[in-house]
Amino acid sequence: MQWVLAAAAWLVAGVAIVRARRTAKRLERMQESYWDLRYELGQLQARVNRLESDGTSNAPAATTLPAGAAAFVPLSSLKR
Repeated sequence: MQWVLAAAAWLVAGVAIVRARRTAKRLERMQESYWDLRYELGQLQARVNRLESDGTSNAPAATTLPAGAAAFVPLSSLKR
């Protein structure tokens, strides 16, 4: 009976490890997607601001960056 319980415990532990690894990989993919989307949002906002400043609108947009502000660079792009 002890061998059966030990084998069942090993099986449950193995399944838990596999699920934890899958969850960690999924979390990593989601974080990378988040930072990629943040980067794309910054790029699109900069493009819209550029188009607005070239257009007929004389008022600055509410989301414009200060003149010396650095662009957003996602950490995931530094890994590549």
